[in-house]
Amino acid sequence: MPETPAAADPSGPAAVADPSPREARPAASALRDADAYACELMDYVSASPSSYHAAAEAARRLAAAGFTALDEAEPWGPATPQRGCAVRDGAIAAWVLPEEPGGASAFRIVGSHTDSPALKLKPAAQMGRDGFALLGAEVYGGPLLNSFLDRELGLAGRLVTRDGTGHLVRTGPIARVAQVAPHLDRSVNESLHLDRQAHLAPIWALGDGGAADDVEAHLCEIAGIDRDDLAGHDILTYPTEAPARFGRRAEFIASSRLDNLSSVIASLLALESLRADAGGRGAGGTASGDVVVLVANDHEEVGSGTRSGAAGPFLEQVLRRLARALGITGEAYEAMLARSTCLSADAAHSVHPNYGQLHDPVVRPVLGGGPVLKINAQQRYATDATGQALWERACAAAGAPHQVFVSNNAVPCGTTIGPITAQRLGITTVDVGQPILSMHSQREMCAVVDGPWLAQALAAYWAGA
Repeated sequence: MPETPAAADPSGPAAVADPSPREARPAASALRDADAYACELMDYVSASPSSYHAAAEAARRLAAAGFTALDEAEPWGPATPQRGCAVRDGAIAAWVLPEEPGGASAFRIVGSHTDSPALKLKPAAQMGRDGFALLGAEVYGGPLLNSFLDRELGLAGRLVTRDGTGHLVRTGPIARVAQVAPHLDRSVNESLHLDRQAHLAPIWALGDGGAADDVEAHLCEIAGIDRDDLAGHDILTYPTEAPARFGRRAEFIASSRLDNLSSVIASLLALESLRADAGGRGAGGTASGDVVVLVANDHEEVGSGTRSGAAGPFLEQVLRRLARALGITGEAYEAMLARSTCLSADAAHSVHPNYGQLHDPVVRPVLGGGPVLKINAQQRYATDATGQALWERACAAAGAPHQVFVSNNAVPCGTTIGPITAQRLGITTVDVGQPILSMHSQREMCAVVDGPWLAQALAAYWAGA
């Protein structure tokens, strides 16, 4: 069942309502105006403290752009809208269908993910210790653990009632993981070690952790539901400090969740910029008659092996339903998949000026140099030479500069949804992304100019480059 937005809790600053919709900006303008694009990115991050909020905000934006939301639990059939979307938990898929598929029609997919490293509340999360009420939490994903320290954290995600209904909820600054003073641990500046169980429990109140400090009851109050009706929750921490521009010329953005909301907003703006023609089920901005697809999966940071993750069936099921709506089944569908491609968009590493030895000595992408093509011999990224040619065409059509990333042989490489998507669907997949620093920190940074170039390249790919 769809998530419902939480109401505001009038009890104080520890609870906030979900932000009201921001004034719409023309997507095509944001693709060419770096300042407008920066505002779009910062607004989207602020509206998306959890993957569930990110999917809901994407659906809200797409509805404003004329996309029709469909329920996966209902048949879609021939009446599938030309511009539509579907939300599954913290993931979303959206599409633009051609008026008439050609004999060589294919899917053109841009994939990203909505989740980021965080602390995830355990069941019965409250506990007491030495006069403090603490929150029991597990580490979600692979964060820089020290970036949780001395930072005001909010709680965000979904509460699920016994009837299966999800309720979106978020608080303002409510918790903090306090670091030990150097007077008490003289080694802290030489060898910081954080025990995940002992040292990462956020403080959220003075008290004994009893009934008065029941965090689940507090979240239910914010969401306007009865505590006794709560069946379970998916609640994570998020940094409450707002995104901000900084630098000599305000050329940088500091923010949480740039990995990977920087890719989600780029794909949303690119999709919103595609113009449907007056027929209502027209070319949708594509020159090739291909099916344009956006997917933003959840759970990439923990391996993608869920029903809403890239290793799950969400994208495959959506593609099959879209093809069926166009009358493409059986062998024709398999042939369509064989022609299809995917740009896997996920944040990329910039060279770090203080740790240059950790990067390849020759291939050294930087902030402000344009989006990055990611290559790895162990196929931690899915890019091959065929995919590289596809990316080159898209960047050339967009007039966007671009760079390449390859790992230092002595440094392990991360991965993305790209190899998983390629393995699941058997389609040519290319790993790309906006370069950032401090990846997996609770406060990452990027360059203002790189985002519009990424969005322009994605739009050019969807338009048939």
